[in-house]
Amino acid sequence: MLVWVNGAFGSGKTTLVEELRSRRPDALVFDPELVGFVLRKTVEVPTGDFQDLRLWRRQVAAMAVDLVEEYRRPVLVPMTLVDPAYLGEIFGVLADAGVDVLHFFLEVPRDVLVERIDGRSFTPDDPARDEQIRAWCKSRIPACLAAADVLPRDTVFLDGELPPGELAEAVLTRARAVAHR
Repeated sequence: MLVWVNGAFGSGKTTLVEELRSRRPDALVFDPELVGFVLRKTVEVPTGDFQDLRLWRRQVAAMAVDLVEEYRRPVLVPMTLVDPAYLGEIFGVLADAGVDVLHFFLEVPRDVLVERIDGRSFTPDDPARDEQIRAWCKSRIPACLAAADVLPRDTVFLDGELPPGELAEAVLTRARAVAHR
């Protein structure tokens, strides 16, 4: 089973996945952002967003399938993915490979997202770069919030302001229910 934790930057995806991993130490954590970082060092990303690279989407889908098939353990994926076409492309590959996907979306109000993003340091040794990253994350908030209306119908929406333990319990309860079908 693959658990995709989606939401805006600052919504708590990584925190939730860390909490899930503490409860399910057998689970693998796959961060597609790392694939993007490798591609960014290898090829030009004309739009600045590696998700716009078809190669990124293909590599993410293939690696997710391979992790599930090779290791036969739960795979946790913390990744903002709100473009319906890109989400459909990746989730379509997963479905075609027979991978069960539980898709969660953390809903967090805009003001809370901004506060969380402003409170983070991405590159502590480079304040100017840090501010660029924060600005980019904040610029993506409207698209992330609007995505809630176009996500797949089986997406499970969670209140991203709940404590990580409560969120993890909700995810695990859903995963157990799906596994027992």
